[in-house]
Amino acid sequence: MCINFGNKPWERFVKISLIHPIAADMSHSVTQATFGKVYLVGAGPGDPGLLTLKAKGLLEHADVVIHDALVSPPILAMIGECSQVIDAGKRRGRHSMAQDEITQLLIDQAKVHAVVVRLKGGDPFVFGRGGEEMIGLLEAGIEVEVVPGITAGIAAPAYAGIPVTHRNYSSSVTFVTGHEAAGKYRPKVNWSALAHGSETIVIYMGVHNLLNIVSELTLAGLSSETPVALVRWGTRPEQEELIGTLETIVEQVEQQQFQAPAIAVIGRVVNLYEVLAPASPMHSPHWQSVQG
Repeated sequence: MCINFGNKPWERFVKISLIHPIAADMSHSVTQATFGKVYLVGAGPGDPGLLTLKAKGLLEHADVVIHDALVSPPILAMIGECSQVIDAGKRRGRHSMAQDEITQLLIDQAKVHAVVVRLKGGDPFVFGRGGEEMIGLLEAGIEVEVVPGITAGIAAPAYAGIPVTHRNYSSSVTFVTGHEAAGKYRPKVNWSALAHGSETIVIYMGVHNLLNIVSELTLAGLSSETPVALVRWGTRPEQEELIGTLETIVEQVEQQQFQAPAIAVIGRVVNLYEVLAPASPMHSPHWQSVQG
């Protein structure tokens, strides 16, 4: 049975209290403004077992859930049956909504609903534009809270048997986007600095720009024999890995028609793939049991 709590101050407090029954957030007092609250929720990389308990509770009780394209079906299945679901999915070349439109949608929904969930793949603050959305909401006078998620840059390599750091291989790691937006605060990633400053480089959204990235790193002096791993749909049943080097990886991608979305890992830690991949969580009965 669906219960409509409305958006009056006391109704809003009751609903938030149900989501956090042990320690209700007393900042949602009955004297506050009647606008609802927006939760920027990280859905993680895809495996529903990696979703946080707080995120799960919010999905079950939200009035409306506005989700991205990369949220996995098993996690979407956790959304309460009474919740309105809006697909605001953004994929390269296939944007269903502009970013400004999404932010305005969040504002509009918070004016009529008590609990609004903005569900994002991975972590909202790791190349997820969560910071932009939070600023827009605060400027509009909307209360907002971030609920972190496990980012694909750590989880996808882990499920492939690749630790991003290892005492004998790498004591530093850098996370960087390979798909830069126009009009950024600076023109491009300084790949030369990364080549010399980090033992492991983890690249989000880099498949479409891989040739340029490889060229930049090689020109900066990184050995052409440096190991490279691409992990597609990390932590999901359809996960795929492609292992090569800076010299071979672009040709491998073309030959095997390896597609985005994928995480790229560059560095000696990739050499652990052959040793650790058999112990991936994907081979456990628990992982197989929770997949949709």
